[in-house]
Amino acid sequence: MRISSATSALPRHYYPQRELIDAFRRHWGNRLDRFSVLEKLHAATQVDGRYLAMPLEEYPLATWGEANNRWIEATLELGEDAVCKAMTAAGTPPSSIGAFVFVSITGIASPSIEARLINRMGLSTRMKRIPIFGLGCVAGAAGIARAADYVKAYPQEACLLLSVELCSLTVQRDDLSAANLISTGLFGDGAAAVVVSGSECEAQDGPEIVATRSTFYPDTEEVMGWDISEKGFKIVLSRDVPDVVLRNLGRDADEFLADNGLDRRDIGSWVIHTGGPKVLEATETALNLPRGALDASWQCLRKTGNLSSASVLFVLEETMKHRRPEPGTWGILAAMGPGFCSELVLLRW
Repeated sequence: MRISSATSALPRHYYPQRELIDAFRRHWGNRLDRFSVLEKLHAATQVDGRYLAMPLEEYPLATWGEANNRWIEATLELGEDAVCKAMTAAGTPPSSIGAFVFVSITGIASPSIEARLINRMGLSTRMKRIPIFGLGCVAGAAGIARAADYVKAYPQEACLLLSVELCSLTVQRDDLSAANLISTGLFGDGAAAVVVSGSECEAQDGPEIVATRSTFYPDTEEVMGWDISEKGFKIVLSRDVPDVVLRNLGRDADEFLADNGLDRRDIGSWVIHTGGPKVLEATETALNLPRGALDASWQCLRKTGNLSSASVLFVLEETMKHRRPEPGTWGILAAMGPGFCSELVLLRW
């Protein structure tokens, strides 16, 4: 099993962080007692700017229904772009793709997005459709793991994974909670697609998927997720996220590696979700990583912000295109998200 390609697609509308802060100043005005608090929160994210699904002047949207309709429209456009790039980069004809996994947590559709793309792109009508909602930030890594499960069962086929997250369409315009203020400075919009090829496919020379591991942490439902109401998705983002990383990720990684006859010293490449500065710092501490080990994650965070499930796929693309390890290098791809849970993928480059 190999990751044959990882490609991204971004909206046309890019705004530096300063321009976004000014827009929130115009919107919230005197409703924020101390606007300097928002500025400090945005600065702390270490994000230079973000891509938005719509031009800035079209925000905020009046209703959740309107926002979700715009989500479907933009998701189809970005999804088609990312999928075309991924199949081209992998050299995989549509006829070889046996399954299509779609992940997102920023909108909903029925028929689901992968079904609409089959119609829109003329893809195989015999593909198995696997839409996944609710996994949030962990879904990029989980999607790769589920794609690996599929091609392990059907080694002559490939599995397509698509993640599209349009976080700007979920911002609650009247929510002045700390969680929403942080999210307005951290999360952005983007899409990524990955082709995972079975062992009997003719595949590009991407990293081999050796093993995967899912770990769920009981009674952590309030750490991250959404409260859903008539106004749409309201962010749940606890300050405990870095502590959960510190308590669990090192143990998870050690147990996973030991089960595969390895330890952390054997790992030469780390592809880690861009959760935010505190989460990345907690990850570096939990895994006792050397300086520079997460440079790709830090770079992606600065360029695009946190893209929820798509983030780890952006880091994967950056690693495959510009930071590819030497052949034979062991690597870990990892993300954590609502549940709370972790997903680990063992790679051999």
